[in-house]
Amino acid sequence: MRNFVFQNPTKILFGEGMLEELPQELESYGKNILFVYGTGSIKKTGLYDRVMTLLKKAGKQVFELPGVMPNPRTGKVYEGIDICRQESIDFILAVGGGSVIDASKAIAAGALYEGDFWQDLYLDGHEVEEALPLGTVLTMPATGSEMNCGAVVSDWEGNDKRGYGCPSLYPRFSILEPRLTMTMPKEQVVYGAVDMLSHVFEQYFSPPDDGNLSDDLSEALMRNIRLNLDRSLEDLLDYEARSNLMWCGTMALNNLLRLGKEQDWQSHQIEHALSAWYDIPHGAGLAIVHPNLLYHIRKEAESKLARFAVRVWDIDPSGKTDEELALLGIRATRDYFNQIGAPETLSDVGIPADAVEKLADTTQLIRAGYRALERDDVLAILKRSI
Repeated sequence: MRNFVFQNPTKILFGEGMLEELPQELESYGKNILFVYGTGSIKKTGLYDRVMTLLKKAGKQVFELPGVMPNPRTGKVYEGIDICRQESIDFILAVGGGSVIDASKAIAAGALYEGDFWQDLYLDGHEVEEALPLGTVLTMPATGSEMNCGAVVSDWEGNDKRGYGCPSLYPRFSILEPRLTMTMPKEQVVYGAVDMLSHVFEQYFSPPDDGNLSDDLSEALMRNIRLNLDRSLEDLLDYEARSNLMWCGTMALNNLLRLGKEQDWQSHQIEHALSAWYDIPHGAGLAIVHPNLLYHIRKEAESKLARFAVRVWDIDPSGKTDEELALLGIRATRDYFNQIGAPETLSDVGIPADAVEKLADTTQLIRAGYRALERDDVLAILKRSI
């Protein structure tokens, strides 16, 4: 394993009724709260009223920022920054899925930063030394943003989707009450699970490949996601399955699996280009791209893909070469994504075949993992996705 430093300061409150702990968690913070949420589903489910009651119980002055969209936009972040500055916000509470949490992190970073958050932080990579504290109430498990310091935001006018992260953006606490996720439609459950699996892939399919604990944990997590997604799709109200799936999403990207690993993340960058131009669900784009990326690097990743086939997909290795097992593992991944109803091709999500050159041109290159991909590699992966 490579050398690493690990620290994760986020407090997790997991389980039935944990939302009631919100007033206690807010005791040590100031009076003015920015309550950030999405496009209205929390009002339909009654969660908005529950949160507002608890905030009043805590004696907080509440300012609201509704309307955060999937693939959150810079415009909403600027709006939140303005509220924070005008109303002397002390704490940000994000109630929703990854998009709401990511937008809240960007607001937290930008509110105390004198320059332009998008140009200076997202484009130029400056690290903020301080940010407004924030907490989360998770309603859609997928991104792991509730226990990491990353935040992905889109500049819709510029067709640019980027990630940013620094230690000051870890949530102070995150409330994970599984029943809050049970109003999600089936499609979102599927896309969330694909996102989780893709997060694990990005860390697992990278050097080193010695017998390290991080890879063993990744394999266990991939099996658990598959098991509990299957159970969830049979019964969306299966509490045990949905609670396990919720924790899988957090574990997939709380920085534990990456320890000692190089990581890849090129598949995510390709998907960022897809959703920056066409505003598709993140999990849908990953379902299309990631198996094709694995196929593209199959020779460099052959031994790990063979191990993946055996340990994650239970493929019998008897009489098979590593090359054969690698291809079977990739095929099993694609077949599973098809089985759960995820898209396979760009046309499935309305992206025309003639867009691939533009998409390749606007994909950020990571140049990590088993093979440093260049623009033409990205183009080949996109062409295979048609």
